[in-house]
Amino acid sequence: MSRYNIRVAVSFGMMFLLLLMVGLGQSWSLCLSIVNLCLISAIMAMGVNIQWGYAGLFNVGIMGFTALGGLSAVLISKESIKEAVNAGGLKMLLAILIFSLAIALGLYIHRKFKSKGLVVVVLLAGYFITRYFYLDASQSIEAINPAFSGYLGGLELPVILSWIVGGFLAAGAAWLIGKISLGLRTDYLAIATLGISEIIIAIIKNEDWLSRGVKNVTGIPRPVPYEIDLQQADWFKDLVSKFYSGSLDLLPVSEQAIALRDYLSDASIVFVKLCYSGLFLAVLLLIIILASLALNSPWGRMVRAIRDNEVAASAMGKNVTQRHLQIFVIGSAIAGVSGAMLATYNGQFTPGSYIPLRYTFLIWVMVIVGGSGNNLGSVVGGFLIWFLWIEAEPVGFWLADLSTSFLEKDNYLRQHLLNNAQYIRLIFMGAVLLVVMRFSPDGILPETNKKL
Repeated sequence: MSRYNIRVAVSFGMMFLLLLMVGLGQSWSLCLSIVNLCLISAIMAMGVNIQWGYAGLFNVGIMGFTALGGLSAVLISKESIKEAVNAGGLKMLLAILIFSLAIALGLYIHRKFKSKGLVVVVLLAGYFITRYFYLDASQSIEAINPAFSGYLGGLELPVILSWIVGGFLAAGAAWLIGKISLGLRTDYLAIATLGISEIIIAIIKNEDWLSRGVKNVTGIPRPVPYEIDLQQADWFKDLVSKFYSGSLDLLPVSEQAIALRDYLSDASIVFVKLCYSGLFLAVLLLIIILASLALNSPWGRMVRAIRDNEVAASAMGKNVTQRHLQIFVIGSAIAGVSGAMLATYNGQFTPGSYIPLRYTFLIWVMVIVGGSGNNLGSVVGGFLIWFLWIEAEPVGFWLADLSTSFLEKDNYLRQHLLNNAQYIRLIFMGAVLLVVMRFSPDGILPETNKKL
């Protein structure tokens, strides 16, 4: 076994042991929750790794594309609000069509006649006409029972379809953004993508007719069974009874029914999370396979050559801008898929939770710690960093309590450390990043030319 394969086995083995410790020491429900969020985080990290590790594109707007994926879960799976559609749906559709036609006509005039003045006139006319229909439509929609709806709703289609739509929605936004910003230098590209990400999230927060804004959308349908349905299903009752038959036989007959009910509750929670794990793992494996095939193809070698030396690649006739646009769209599409998966798993869409500077940092740490340019490295980084992010808070409380156990309970220092123990996770993140950069600058699993 090669040294690289040993590092892969050790990395995944250590993550398995850490998760096993959580399952045995805390609960299997918590363990599976962490696993599911780690799988989603690994997919997000894969999107960033494709952009940075493959092509050297510094995208700091990953949360904007993730939010678009979450929005797709609402638009695809939620039920339609018929009163809102009747009140302003047609006018809103007309406003969107007029706005799109104005942009298309402006682009056609710019290419055909090269007249900037005429383009400005067309765009201004389109804006004011759009605004006329839009204001009336949005106010009419948001006035429909705003405490519970106040938005158009969705198409009532299977929620898994939103994962695909989320990828296409993010890809479309990335194509438009890439056309504007990919000609910028790396540092300016980072600033531009961060700003555009903030704009996307601000629009989602403020357009209540679209997804209720900061009032959030709850009750997003599931692609897996509900716990209450499982607890009432005969096949599931029989399965749990057989699994816990030994424990039930030790109890008095009068207590067996109560114990079985508790077992059913715990087992249904674990079963649902296992179903999510299977779906998320299937998506992750599909992305890894496709990304690895692309990386080891002539296209992948060309992209890495552009990353290493753009001038030389351009001199050899390679279209650098076009390849960058492709990579930017692909990576953003993967982020959109992960955003739709996250909204599906949480069962709600909360635009206020998309904080670019906070969570973008985490995703980038996952890529850097795991090893940029390595697909499996992104998976390891996603699992490790999200695991530490979740478990750092209880560990922080434990450390604060242990280190101040010799002090009185009402001591100011002890109370201060216990009240702020959750911020120790930030110290953990910085410490992990520093340790990896010091002893393995290329990450836990550095980039390699071997096929993964």
